[in-house]
Amino acid sequence: MKAELDVTVDLARALLREQHPDLADLPLRVAANGWDNVMVRAGDDLVLRLPRRAVAAPLIANELAALPLLAPALATAAPGVVVPVPLRSGRPSVALGYPWPWSVTRWVDGVAAAATPVAARRAWAPTLARFLAAVHRPLAAGVTAPGNPFRGVALRDRRPPALDLTGRVAALWQAALDADPYAGPPVWVHGDPHPANLVVVPGEQGDTPDRLAAVVDFGDITAGDPASDLGTIWLTFDAAGRAVFRATLAEAGAGPEGRGWDEATWARARGWALVFAAAMLAHPEEHPSLVPIGEHAVAALVDGL
Repeated sequence: MKAELDVTVDLARALLREQHPDLADLPLRVAANGWDNVMVRAGDDLVLRLPRRAVAAPLIANELAALPLLAPALATAAPGVVVPVPLRSGRPSVALGYPWPWSVTRWVDGVAAAATPVAARRAWAPTLARFLAAVHRPLAAGVTAPGNPFRGVALRDRRPPALDLTGRVAALWQAALDADPYAGPPVWVHGDPHPANLVVVPGEQGDTPDRLAAVVDFGDITAGDPASDLGTIWLTFDAAGRAVFRATLAEAGAGPEGRGWDEATWARARGWALVFAAAMLAHPEEHPSLVPIGEHAVAALVDGL
């Protein structure tokens, strides 16, 4: 079995003809080609999410299992923010040489938050805070979350970020390692809520603020320490946005006592922000659009010390 495939419009159409023939005649075009998945837009309202690498296949299965469980609470907490609950599922095709599951979800118009000015993101910081507060709830009785050795785990179980761990960065990383570990019940964790996975509708001619339209790519969803999600505030917002986010989390009843997360959680979150920043900076030629995210995060973290 190939570890990676070239996912084309022709392949997407053939899979539709085989498994969802009522969608096969829709106009198709590649909308995005990420690390793990190719997004093929189908008509005006749908998008196919097709793994291009073997390691991405379980991520589709994770979304198929977990998102229907989370979607109702998320819709209540953040109305108008779309969650990519699979509308249809696709199976591997021996005949077409495509070996992995895939899905069809709702298309959301907008742009990645990473392509918007950092200051403009402050307008929807409360929305993201309410959304993540609704994600970070303990699992219901009898529910098992997908396993993930890279998200929601103790920072000590992760390799140090591939950054220059000297000076202020070293102090920040050590403080994250020294912080009290998470001792609460495992909570749902999105796994990757960075600005490239947040879809924003820009305001019109500066008269209206940008708004958060969707949170996508739940493939890394798991359960554990919410700090690995909370690190996103340094990747996404400026200082004012981070303050609004944290205040809204407390108002939304996040944390074990419903008053927000404690300082140990935020210390661990800073460590997670370093981990994600290093990942954003790791492949500048293959993913140049992620580099500014990593650079912003490192600067924000260092400035905050």
